[in-house]
Amino acid sequence: MDPIEKRVRDAFAQQPMMQTLGAEVFSAKPGEVVLRAPILDLARQHTGHGHAALSFALGDTAAGFAAMSMMPEGDQVVTAEIKINLLAPADGDYLEARGHVIKPGRRLFVVGATVTAVKDGTARDVAVLQGSMMAL
Repeated sequence: MDPIEKRVRDAFAQQPMMQTLGAEVFSAKPGEVVLRAPILDLARQHTGHGHAALSFALGDTAAGFAAMSMMPEGDQVVTAEIKINLLAPADGDYLEARGHVIKPGRRLFVVGATVTAVKDGTARDVAVLQGSMMAL
């Protein structure tokens, strides 16, 4: 396994919230991390769609790990600030969040993420996020 992918997977495994949501690392490379999570009953809103909190948590986490993938070994990452634009209801079997680094820095990384709902093989973007991550 690639050292960056191993680093991301090892850090991701330390997040109980992601485990509760059934999320997993789909892929990881320098500056880009893709996460997937089923839309479980515990993460649905009253309309049956995936809750915006699920989209936010996945997008934020994917973007954070994308930043960490470009930080020196041993550095950890926390969100400094992030915003979300919800584009459509999260109607699907699962969500995929693709986080990426827009601009790396020494301590602060500008990041983005796109969250897509996949239903019966058809994908639809449901949210975009942009923010900054700070190295610890």
